[in-house]
Amino acid sequence: MFYGHTFKKLQNLTPTPGFWRWMRIFIGICLGILMLGWTATVQQPVVLTMLMQGQDIANWRPFVREFESKNPDIRIDMVEGPFDTNLIEGLYTSAFLLGESPYDIINMDIVWVPKFAAAGWVMDLTNRISKEQLSKFIQGNVEGGLYQGRLYRIPHASDAGVLYYRSDLLKKIGAKPPETFQEMIEISQRLKKEEKIPWGYLWQGKQYEGVSAMFVEVLEGFGGFWVNSETLEVGLDRPQAIQAVEFLRNTITNSISPPGVTTYGEEETRLLFQNGSAVFLRNWPYVWRLVNQEGSKVRGKIAIKPMIHAAGYRGGSCLGGWGWGISKTSKHPEEAWRLIQYLTSEAIQKRLILNTGLVPSYKSLFTDPQVVAKYPHYPQLLSVVQQPALRPPLAQYAQASDILQRYLSAAFTGRMSAEQAMQAASGETRNLLGQIKKIQNSQLQTETKS
Repeated sequence: MFYGHTFKKLQNLTPTPGFWRWMRIFIGICLGILMLGWTATVQQPVVLTMLMQGQDIANWRPFVREFESKNPDIRIDMVEGPFDTNLIEGLYTSAFLLGESPYDIINMDIVWVPKFAAAGWVMDLTNRISKEQLSKFIQGNVEGGLYQGRLYRIPHASDAGVLYYRSDLLKKIGAKPPETFQEMIEISQRLKKEEKIPWGYLWQGKQYEGVSAMFVEVLEGFGGFWVNSETLEVGLDRPQAIQAVEFLRNTITNSISPPGVTTYGEEETRLLFQNGSAVFLRNWPYVWRLVNQEGSKVRGKIAIKPMIHAAGYRGGSCLGGWGWGISKTSKHPEEAWRLIQYLTSEAIQKRLILNTGLVPSYKSLFTDPQVVAKYPHYPQLLSVVQQPALRPPLAQYAQASDILQRYLSAAFTGRMSAEQAMQAASGETRNLLGQIKKIQNSQLQTETKS
Protein backbone atom coordinates (compact mmCIF):
# COMPACT_ATOMS: atom_id res chain seq x y z
CA MET A 1 0.00 0.00 0.00
CA PHE A 2 2.86 2.37 0.85
CA TYR A 3 4.62 1.89 -2.51
CA GLY A 4 1.46 2.37 -4.50
CA HIS A 5 0.64 5.57 -2.64
CA THR A 6 4.11 6.97 -3.23
CA PHE A 7 4.02 6.13 -6.95
CA LYS A 8 0.73 8.01 -7.35
CA LYS A 9 2.29 11.07 -5.68
CA LEU A 10 5.23 11.01 -8.06
CA GLN A 11 2.91 10.77 -11.05
CA ASN A 12 1.12 13.91 -9.90
CA LEU A 13 4.38 15.93 -9.64
CA THR A 14 4.65 18.75 -12.24
CA PRO A 15 8.10 20.29 -13.04
CA THR A 16 8.33 23.92 -11.98
CA PRO A 17 9.30 26.77 -14.42
CA GLY A 18 12.66 26.99 -12.62
CA PHE A 19 13.37 23.35 -13.37
CA TRP A 20 12.89 23.85 -17.10
CA ARG A 21 15.01 26.99 -17.07
CA TRP A 22 17.96 25.19 -15.47
CA MET A 23 17.44 22.22 -17.79
CA ARG A 24 17.68 24.52 -20.85
CA ILE A 25 20.86 26.06 -19.48
CA PHE A 26 22.38 22.63 -18.85
CA ILE A 27 21.51 21.38 -22.36
CA GLY A 28 22.89 24.61 -23.87
CA ILE A 29 26.18 24.18 -22.04
CA CYS A 30 26.48 20.58 -23.25
CA LEU A 31 25.73 21.55 -26.86
CA GLY A 32 28.20 24.43 -26.64
CA ILE A 33 30.95 22.11 -25.45
CA LEU A 34 30.20 19.69 -28.27
CA MET A 35 30.19 22.48 -30.88
CA LEU A 36 33.48 23.92 -29.62
CA GLY A 37 35.11 20.49 -29.85
CA TRP A 38 33.75 19.95 -33.33
CA THR A 39 34.82 23.42 -34.52
CA ALA A 40 38.33 22.96 -33.11
CA THR A 41 38.64 19.67 -34.96
CA VAL A 42 37.38 21.14 -38.23
CA GLN A 43 39.60 24.24 -38.07
CA GLN A 44 42.79 22.38 -37.09
CA PRO A 45 45.28 23.25 -39.88
CA VAL A 46 47.00 20.59 -41.94
CA VAL A 47 50.71 20.32 -41.07
CA LEU A 48 53.18 19.71 -43.92
CA THR A 49 56.70 18.61 -42.99
CA MET A 50 59.75 19.34 -45.13
CA LEU A 51 63.41 18.50 -44.50
CA MET A 52 65.89 21.14 -45.64
CA GLN A 53 69.54 22.06 -45.29
CA GLY A 54 70.10 24.65 -42.58
CA GLN A 55 71.21 27.40 -44.94
CA ASP A 56 68.14 26.85 -47.13
CA ILE A 57 65.71 27.27 -44.25
CA ALA A 58 66.85 30.88 -43.76
CA ASN A 59 66.37 31.54 -47.49
CA TRP A 60 62.90 30.03 -47.71
CA ARG A 61 61.40 30.87 -44.31
CA PRO A 62 59.97 34.31 -45.30
CA PHE A 63 58.16 32.80 -48.29
CA VAL A 64 56.88 29.80 -46.33
CA ARG A 65 55.50 32.10 -43.62
CA GLU A 66 53.91 34.27 -46.30
CA PHE A 67 52.22 31.20 -47.76
CA GLU A 68 50.91 30.26 -44.31
CA SER A 69 49.38 33.72 -43.85
CA LYS A 70 47.55 33.33 -47.16
CA ASN A 71 46.58 29.73 -46.44
CA PRO A 72 45.53 29.56 -42.76
CA ASP A 73 44.41 25.95 -43.20
CA ILE A 74 48.04 24.84 -43.74
CA ARG A 75 51.06 24.98 -41.45
CA ILE A 76 54.63 24.13 -42.48
CA ASP A 77 57.11 22.34 -40.23
CA MET A 78 60.59 23.06 -41.61
CA VAL A 79 62.99 20.44 -40.23
CA GLU A 80 66.64 21.51 -40.28
CA GLY A 81 69.02 18.96 -41.77
CA PRO A 82 72.82 18.84 -42.19
CA PHE A 83 74.77 20.95 -44.70
CA ASP A 84 76.12 17.91 -46.58
CA THR A 85 73.76 16.89 -49.40
CA ASN A 86 74.82 13.24 -49.10
CA LEU A 87 73.67 13.23 -45.49
CA ILE A 88 70.33 14.77 -46.49
CA GLU A 89 69.86 12.05 -49.10
CA GLY A 90 70.68 9.45 -46.46
CA LEU A 91 68.02 10.84 -44.11
CA TYR A 92 65.40 10.73 -46.86
CA THR A 93 66.41 7.19 -47.86
CA SER A 94 66.30 5.91 -44.28
CA ALA A 95 62.87 7.45 -43.73
CA PHE A 96 61.43 5.83 -46.86
CA LEU A 97 63.00 2.44 -46.16
CA LEU A 98 61.53 2.41 -42.66
CA GLY A 99 58.03 2.83 -44.06
CA GLU A 100 55.94 5.98 -44.21
CA SER A 101 58.21 9.00 -44.54
CA PRO A 102 57.50 11.81 -42.07
CA TYR A 103 58.26 14.30 -44.84
CA ASP A 104 55.47 15.48 -47.13
CA ILE A 105 57.55 17.66 -49.45
CA ILE A 106 60.90 16.41 -50.73
CA ASN A 107 63.60 18.91 -51.72
CA MET A 108 65.47 16.89 -54.36
CA ASP A 109 68.91 17.32 -55.84
CA ILE A 110 68.84 16.65 -59.57
CA VAL A 111 70.71 13.33 -59.27
CA TRP A 112 68.28 11.89 -56.70
CA VAL A 113 65.26 11.93 -59.01
CA PRO A 114 65.82 8.57 -60.77
CA LYS A 115 66.52 6.75 -57.50
CA PHE A 116 63.52 8.21 -55.66
CA ALA A 117 61.18 7.75 -58.63
CA ALA A 118 62.27 4.17 -59.39
CA ALA A 119 61.79 3.22 -55.74
CA GLY A 120 58.25 4.62 -55.78
CA TRP A 121 59.02 7.17 -53.05
CA VAL A 122 57.76 10.29 -54.82
CA MET A 123 54.55 11.13 -56.66
CA ASP A 124 54.19 11.50 -60.41
CA LEU A 125 53.54 15.21 -61.04
CA THR A 126 53.22 15.00 -64.83
CA ASN A 127 49.50 15.77 -64.98
CA ARG A 128 49.63 18.54 -62.39
CA ILE A 129 51.49 21.08 -64.52
CA SER A 130 50.96 22.23 -68.10
CA LYS A 131 53.51 21.97 -70.89
CA GLU A 132 53.20 25.73 -71.32
CA GLN A 133 54.29 26.30 -67.71
CA LEU A 134 57.15 23.81 -68.01
CA SER A 135 58.41 25.57 -71.14
CA LYS A 136 59.20 28.64 -69.03
CA PHE A 137 61.88 26.73 -67.10
CA ILE A 138 65.42 25.94 -68.25
CA GLN A 139 65.01 22.80 -70.35
CA GLY A 140 67.81 20.92 -68.60
CA ASN A 141 66.19 21.56 -65.22
CA VAL A 142 62.93 20.06 -66.44
CA GLU A 143 64.76 17.07 -67.95
CA GLY A 144 66.51 16.60 -64.61
CA GLY A 145 63.12 16.05 -63.00
CA LEU A 146 62.11 13.29 -65.41
CA TYR A 147 62.37 9.55 -65.01
CA GLN A 148 61.21 7.25 -67.81
CA GLY A 149 59.30 10.14 -69.38
CA ARG A 150 57.37 11.13 -66.23
CA LEU A 151 57.89 14.26 -64.13
CA TYR A 152 58.65 13.92 -60.41
CA ARG A 153 60.25 17.25 -59.51
CA ILE A 154 59.45 20.94 -60.15
CA PRO A 155 62.70 22.98 -60.29
CA HIS A 156 63.23 25.95 -58.01
CA ALA A 157 66.98 26.62 -58.40
CA SER A 158 69.55 26.03 -61.12
CA ASP A 159 73.22 25.20 -60.86
CA ALA A 160 75.79 24.59 -63.58
CA GLY A 161 79.51 24.29 -64.06
CA VAL A 162 81.10 27.62 -65.01
CA LEU A 163 84.51 28.50 -66.40
CA TYR A 164 85.88 31.53 -64.54
CA TYR A 165 88.87 33.40 -65.92
CA ARG A 166 91.05 36.40 -65.13
CA SER A 167 89.82 38.95 -67.63
CA ASP A 168 92.52 41.44 -66.57
CA LEU A 169 95.34 39.00 -67.35
CA LEU A 170 93.93 37.97 -70.72
CA LYS A 171 93.52 41.62 -71.66
CA LYS A 172 97.11 42.30 -70.61
CA ILE A 173 98.48 39.82 -73.16
CA GLY A 174 95.84 40.57 -75.78
CA ALA A 175 94.25 37.12 -75.62
CA LYS A 176 90.59 36.34 -76.25
CA PRO A 177 88.74 33.99 -73.88
CA PRO A 178 89.48 30.41 -74.99
CA GLU A 179 86.98 28.26 -76.84
CA THR A 180 89.02 25.05 -76.83
CA PHE A 181 91.07 23.12 -74.30
CA GLN A 182 94.21 23.72 -76.36
CA GLU A 183 93.69 27.48 -76.35
CA MET A 184 93.27 27.44 -72.58
CA ILE A 185 96.52 25.49 -72.17
CA GLU A 186 98.42 27.92 -74.42
CA ILE A 187 97.12 30.98 -72.55
CA SER A 188 97.96 29.32 -69.22
CA GLN A 189 101.54 28.54 -70.29
CA ARG A 190 102.09 32.07 -71.55
CA LEU A 191 100.78 33.74 -68.38
CA LYS A 192 102.73 31.39 -66.15
CA LYS A 193 105.87 32.41 -67.97
CA GLU A 194 105.26 36.13 -68.53
CA GLU A 195 103.22 37.13 -65.49
CA LYS A 196 104.51 34.52 -63.04
CA ILE A 197 101.02 33.20 -62.26
CA PRO A 198 101.55 29.93 -60.31
CA TRP A 199 98.82 27.89 -61.99
CA GLY A 200 96.79 27.90 -65.16
CA TYR A 201 93.72 25.73 -64.55
CA LEU A 202 91.99 24.63 -61.34
CA TRP A 203 89.42 21.83 -61.22
CA GLN A 204 87.93 19.42 -58.70
CA GLY A 205 89.91 16.15 -58.66
CA LYS A 206 89.05 14.78 -55.22
CA GLN A 207 87.32 11.40 -55.07
CA TYR A 208 83.72 12.57 -54.46
CA GLU A 209 80.62 13.51 -56.47
CA GLY A 210 82.26 16.76 -57.59
CA VAL A 211 84.80 14.89 -59.71
CA SER A 212 81.99 13.10 -61.58
CA ALA A 213 80.26 16.41 -62.23
CA MET A 214 83.49 17.98 -63.49
CA PHE A 215 84.36 14.98 -65.67
CA VAL A 216 80.94 14.95 -67.36
CA GLU A 217 81.80 18.39 -68.77
CA VAL A 218 85.24 17.41 -70.07
CA LEU A 219 83.79 14.18 -71.46
CA GLU A 220 81.13 16.20 -73.32
CA GLY A 221 83.86 18.49 -74.61
CA PHE A 222 85.64 15.52 -76.19
CA GLY A 223 82.45 14.16 -77.75
CA GLY A 224 82.11 11.23 -75.36
CA PHE A 225 79.41 9.93 -73.05
CA TRP A 226 79.20 8.11 -69.73
CA VAL A 227 76.04 5.95 -69.95
CA ASN A 228 73.21 6.08 -72.45
CA SER A 229 70.22 5.90 -70.09
CA GLU A 230 67.89 4.51 -72.80
CA THR A 231 70.09 1.67 -74.04
CA LEU A 232 72.33 1.39 -70.92
CA GLU A 233 75.34 1.44 -73.23
CA VAL A 234 78.60 2.44 -71.49
CA GLY A 235 81.01 4.83 -73.20
CA LEU A 236 83.81 5.13 -70.66
CA ASP A 237 86.27 2.90 -72.53
CA ARG A 238 85.81 4.67 -75.85
CA PRO A 239 88.68 6.81 -77.24
CA GLN A 240 86.88 10.08 -76.41
CA ALA A 241 86.61 9.20 -72.71
CA ILE A 242 90.25 8.09 -72.54
CA GLN A 243 91.30 11.36 -74.19
CA ALA A 244 89.28 13.31 -71.60
CA VAL A 245 91.10 11.57 -68.74
CA GLU A 246 94.47 12.05 -70.41
CA PHE A 247 93.80 15.76 -70.87
CA LEU A 248 93.11 16.23 -67.17
CA ARG A 249 96.06 14.10 -66.14
CA ASN A 250 98.35 16.08 -68.48
CA THR A 251 97.35 19.38 -66.86
CA ILE A 252 99.02 18.01 -63.71
CA THR A 253 102.11 16.51 -65.33
CA ASN A 254 102.66 19.70 -67.37
CA SER A 255 102.25 21.94 -64.28
CA ILE A 256 99.15 23.68 -65.63
CA SER A 257 97.27 22.39 -62.59
CA PRO A 258 98.81 21.85 -59.13
CA PRO A 259 99.58 18.27 -58.00
CA GLY A 260 97.23 18.78 -55.07
CA VAL A 261 94.26 19.18 -57.42
CA THR A 262 93.66 15.45 -56.98
CA THR A 263 92.58 16.25 -53.39
CA TYR A 264 90.73 19.50 -54.10
CA GLY A 265 86.99 20.11 -53.94
CA GLU A 266 85.06 23.29 -54.77
CA GLU A 267 86.30 25.37 -51.85
CA GLU A 268 90.01 24.48 -52.16
CA THR A 269 89.99 25.55 -55.81
CA ARG A 270 87.91 28.65 -55.11
CA LEU A 271 90.28 29.88 -52.41
CA LEU A 272 93.36 29.42 -54.62
CA PHE A 273 91.68 31.30 -57.45
CA GLN A 274 90.44 34.04 -55.14
CA ASN A 275 93.99 34.53 -53.84
CA GLY A 276 95.18 35.25 -57.37
CA SER A 277 97.03 31.95 -57.87
CA ALA A 278 95.42 30.79 -61.15
CA VAL A 279 94.13 32.01 -64.50
CA PHE A 280 91.20 29.64 -65.00
CA LEU A 281 88.80 27.92 -62.60
CA ARG A 282 86.04 25.38 -63.14
CA ASN A 283 83.43 25.80 -60.41
CA TRP A 284 79.76 26.62 -59.66
CA PRO A 285 77.90 29.97 -59.79
CA TYR A 286 78.12 30.55 -56.02
CA VAL A 287 81.80 31.46 -56.51
CA TRP A 288 81.00 34.75 -58.28
CA ARG A 289 79.77 36.51 -55.14
CA LEU A 290 82.75 35.31 -53.07
CA VAL A 291 85.52 36.20 -55.53
CA ASN A 292 84.03 39.68 -55.91
CA GLN A 293 83.59 40.41 -52.22
CA GLU A 294 85.64 43.01 -50.40
CA GLY A 295 89.12 41.72 -49.59
CA SER A 296 89.32 39.36 -52.57
CA LYS A 297 92.53 39.78 -54.54
CA VAL A 298 90.68 39.26 -57.83
CA ARG A 299 87.67 41.45 -57.13
CA GLY A 300 86.44 43.07 -60.36
CA LYS A 301 88.97 41.11 -62.45
CA ILE A 302 86.83 38.07 -63.20
CA ALA A 303 84.64 37.01 -66.11
CA ILE A 304 82.77 33.80 -66.92
CA LYS A 305 81.93 31.78 -70.00
CA PRO A 306 80.37 28.45 -70.99
CA MET A 307 82.49 25.33 -70.80
CA ILE A 308 85.15 24.89 -73.44
CA HIS A 309 85.77 21.82 -75.61
CA ALA A 310 88.15 20.02 -77.95
CA ALA A 311 88.33 21.25 -81.55
CA GLY A 312 85.34 20.05 -83.55
CA TYR A 313 83.08 19.38 -80.55
CA ARG A 314 80.76 21.38 -78.28
CA GLY A 315 81.08 22.25 -74.62
CA GLY A 316 78.55 21.44 -71.94
CA SER A 317 78.02 22.41 -68.30
CA CYS A 318 77.03 19.82 -65.74
CA LEU A 319 73.62 20.79 -64.43
CA GLY A 320 72.90 20.68 -60.73
CA GLY A 321 70.03 22.36 -58.98
CA TRP A 322 67.11 21.57 -56.72
CA GLY A 323 63.38 21.06 -57.01
CA TRP A 324 60.30 20.10 -55.01
CA GLY A 325 58.60 16.73 -55.04
CA ILE A 326 55.80 15.14 -53.00
CA SER A 327 56.27 12.04 -50.89
CA LYS A 328 54.22 9.05 -52.05
CA THR A 329 53.21 8.46 -48.42
CA SER A 330 52.04 12.02 -47.77
CA LYS A 331 48.50 12.19 -46.37
CA HIS A 332 48.10 15.73 -47.70
CA PRO A 333 49.21 15.72 -51.37
CA GLU A 334 46.79 18.47 -52.44
CA GLU A 335 48.00 20.85 -49.75
CA ALA A 336 51.60 19.95 -50.62
CA TRP A 337 50.95 20.79 -54.26
CA ARG A 338 49.49 24.17 -53.27
CA LEU A 339 52.73 24.99 -51.46
CA ILE A 340 54.88 23.81 -54.38
CA GLN A 341 52.87 25.93 -56.83
CA TYR A 342 53.41 28.95 -54.61
CA LEU A 343 57.13 28.44 -54.04
CA THR A 344 57.86 27.73 -57.72
CA SER A 345 55.93 30.72 -59.05
CA GLU A 346 57.95 33.19 -61.08
CA ALA A 347 57.16 36.08 -58.71
CA ILE A 348 58.39 34.21 -55.63
CA GLN A 349 61.50 32.96 -57.40
CA LYS A 350 62.40 36.49 -58.48
CA ARG A 351 62.21 37.75 -54.91
CA LEU A 352 64.22 34.75 -53.69
CA ILE A 353 66.98 35.45 -56.23
CA LEU A 354 67.14 39.16 -55.38
CA ASN A 355 67.46 38.23 -51.70
CA THR A 356 69.95 35.38 -52.00
CA GLY A 357 71.78 35.44 -55.34
CA LEU A 358 70.70 31.88 -56.13
CA VAL A 359 70.49 30.92 -59.80
CA PRO A 360 66.98 30.92 -61.27
CA SER A 361 65.21 28.06 -63.00
CA TYR A 362 62.99 30.42 -65.05
CA LYS A 363 64.62 31.54 -68.29
CA SER A 364 63.09 35.02 -68.12
CA LEU A 365 64.73 35.85 -64.79
CA PHE A 366 68.26 35.65 -66.19
CA THR A 367 67.52 38.80 -68.20
CA ASP A 368 65.01 40.49 -65.90
CA PRO A 369 66.08 44.17 -65.52
CA GLN A 370 65.92 44.14 -61.71
CA VAL A 371 67.86 40.89 -61.47
CA VAL A 372 70.50 42.03 -63.98
CA ALA A 373 70.89 45.34 -62.17
CA LYS A 374 71.96 43.43 -59.07
CA TYR A 375 73.70 40.49 -60.80
CA PRO A 376 75.09 41.72 -64.14
CA HIS A 377 76.64 38.34 -64.99
CA TYR A 378 73.28 36.50 -65.12
CA PRO A 379 72.76 36.92 -68.90
CA GLN A 380 76.07 35.09 -69.34
CA LEU A 381 74.91 32.41 -66.91
CA LEU A 382 71.88 31.84 -69.14
CA SER A 383 74.15 30.78 -71.99
CA VAL A 384 75.91 28.44 -69.55
CA VAL A 385 72.80 26.63 -68.29
CA GLN A 386 71.40 26.33 -71.80
CA GLN A 387 74.40 24.17 -72.82
CA PRO A 388 73.88 21.28 -70.41
CA ALA A 389 75.79 18.07 -69.90
CA LEU A 390 73.51 15.92 -67.76
CA ARG A 391 74.70 13.11 -65.54
CA PRO A 392 72.97 9.84 -66.57
CA PRO A 393 69.48 9.51 -65.01
CA LEU A 394 69.96 6.06 -63.50
CA ALA A 395 68.17 4.69 -60.45
CA GLN A 396 71.58 3.29 -59.44
CA TYR A 397 73.36 6.56 -60.18
CA ALA A 398 75.14 6.69 -56.81
CA GLN A 399 76.79 3.30 -57.46
CA ALA A 400 77.74 4.27 -61.02
CA SER A 401 79.24 7.54 -59.81
CA ASP A 402 81.21 5.76 -57.09
CA ILE A 403 82.78 3.48 -59.73
CA LEU A 404 83.74 6.43 -61.91
CA GLN A 405 85.18 8.40 -58.98
CA ARG A 406 87.45 5.57 -57.89
CA TYR A 407 88.97 5.01 -61.31
CA LEU A 408 89.32 8.70 -62.14
CA SER A 409 91.26 9.08 -58.90
CA ALA A 410 93.48 6.14 -59.86
CA ALA A 411 94.24 7.75 -63.23
CA PHE A 412 94.82 11.25 -61.89
CA THR A 413 97.24 10.04 -59.22
CA GLY A 414 99.18 7.83 -61.65
CA ARG A 415 98.20 4.50 -60.11
CA MET A 416 96.65 3.45 -63.43
CA SER A 417 96.90 4.72 -66.98
CA ALA A 418 93.90 6.52 -68.43
CA GLU A 419 93.13 3.51 -70.64
CA GLN A 420 93.44 0.97 -67.80
CA ALA A 421 91.28 3.07 -65.50
CA MET A 422 88.51 3.62 -68.03
CA GLN A 423 88.45 -0.03 -69.08
CA ALA A 424 88.10 -1.08 -65.45
CA ALA A 425 85.42 1.55 -64.82
CA SER A 426 83.51 0.40 -67.89
CA GLY A 427 83.65 -3.23 -66.80
CA GLU A 428 82.27 -2.52 -63.34
CA THR A 429 79.62 -0.17 -64.72
CA ARG A 430 78.46 -2.80 -67.23
CA ASN A 431 78.18 -5.35 -64.40
CA LEU A 432 76.06 -2.87 -62.44
CA LEU A 433 73.82 -2.14 -65.40
CA GLY A 434 73.60 -5.85 -66.24
CA GLN A 435 71.97 -6.40 -62.88
CA ILE A 436 69.49 -3.64 -63.72
CA LYS A 437 68.66 -5.30 -67.04
CA LYS A 438 68.01 -8.62 -65.30
CA ILE A 439 65.61 -6.96 -62.88
CA GLN A 440 63.84 -5.14 -65.72
CA ASN A 441 63.53 -8.34 -67.77
CA SER A 442 62.18 -10.21 -64.75
CA GLN A 443 59.58 -7.52 -64.13
CA LEU A 444 58.61 -7.54 -67.82
CA GLN A 445 58.12 -11.35 -67.79
CA THR A 446 55.98 -11.06 -64.65
CA GLU A 447 53.81 -8.38 -66.23
CA THR A 448 53.45 -10.45 -69.43
CA LYS A 449 52.32 -13.54 -67.50
CA SER A 450 49.82 -11.57 -65.46
